[in-house]
Amino acid sequence: MKRGARWAVLTAAAAVVVLPLAACGSGDGDEPGSTQGLGTGPIDIWYSTNEQEIAWGEQVVQAWNAEHADQQVTAQAIPAGSSSEDVISASITAGNTPCLVFNTAPAAVPAFQKQGGLVNLSATFDDAEDYITGRSGAAADGFRSADGDLYQLPWKTNPFMLYYNKTVFEAAGLDPENPQLATYDDLLAAASAIQASGAADYAIYPPATADYTNVNFDFYPFFLANSGGTQLIEDGRATFAGDEALETLELWQTMYAEGYASAEAYSGDMWAGPFADGVAAMGIAGPWGAGQFDGKVEYGAVPIPTADGTAPEETATFADSKNVGLYSACQNQQTAWDFLKFATDDENDLALLETTGQFPTRTDVPELAADFLAEQPFFEAFAAAVPLAVDVPTVDGLAEKMQVFRDAWGEAVQSGSGDLPTAFGAAATTVDGLAG
Repeated sequence: MKRGARWAVLTAAAAVVVLPLAACGSGDGDEPGSTQGLGTGPIDIWYSTNEQEIAWGEQVVQAWNAEHADQQVTAQAIPAGSSSEDVISASITAGNTPCLVFNTAPAAVPAFQKQGGLVNLSATFDDAEDYITGRSGAAADGFRSADGDLYQLPWKTNPFMLYYNKTVFEAAGLDPENPQLATYDDLLAAASAIQASGAADYAIYPPATADYTNVNFDFYPFFLANSGGTQLIEDGRATFAGDEALETLELWQTMYAEGYASAEAYSGDMWAGPFADGVAAMGIAGPWGAGQFDGKVEYGAVPIPTADGTAPEETATFADSKNVGLYSACQNQQTAWDFLKFATDDENDLALLETTGQFPTRTDVPELAADFLAEQPFFEAFAAAVPLAVDVPTVDGLAEKMQVFRDAWGEAVQSGSGDLPTAFGAAATTVDGLAG
């Protein structure tokens, strides 16, 4: 399927104009959590600061505005702050959130919901359940809140894989076209060869800071693959002190102990920078990595290794999902819902993939993206991994619980030493005792 005329014919009159939030369908005259009714009219939205997503968002807004003179959408990137989550949380408190945020982190939804900042889609719109489950299938259930309802629309999935630098691998005497990276032993052997060759400073260099979200770029993808998709917390209890978790923890402890990975914070982009800059021979990223690495390094990608090796078609991975929240300060919620459905229809979902390299969270990706995948075969493995991708658990207090894990990680894993069963057994006990 190719993009249609909607994307080809856009007039200047429909261009995006960024206006003050109060003028665009979000108001500050109501308490957070109150619903404004299903009004129609102008709305405002935020999207990611990512250049490709901004380009996609501008096109979608222009196409909508060309056909809805009385329901204009104004858009802007999420304002700068310590994190998107902090910016959104502060906006909820102030009562001036936009109607929609196209970059709502699933991990933050319980907190936003507790603040009263999110609209219950399931209860508010008669067609919400059918639309969301019809588009995303069983994946939608992974984003349900404790009450069983959906306060977020599953939007895009970015299955993580292990990227490797073909030039570095060849210099290290490793096969750049068919690298042996199926098992933990394979990974350690490759890291040793890279270190001995001096072809890169490090074998791998995930974000090294203590921020809890960085667990998604080192331990969590590997644990998901090794455990067959077990989340960090299941049935209210931490899972990261079991046998499969300890295998993964031992791998990473060895990577740091042997100097294959660095525990020092990277001076540039700590997520994509080490691999893109040639400092590290391998990197963990989703399909968006291709856009970050093109023209900088010659790369390939393989499924995340496991302790004993797992067939690619059975290898779970981290989804790195970003969803869309409809926020309760919105005055024109019906327009917001209608625009959200428009932005996630077949044509715009395909455009999202073509523009950003990120996969929409839907059941028919191979069919929808058949032409794209034929032209871009590198992404075929990512498309196949979408059904195997697992996100963070939707539980209250997740940030605090993940931080407990991350603190233990710094002390026992990044240090290259430490009693792993003791350290993470204690961390699991702490997490199990936290509310939520």
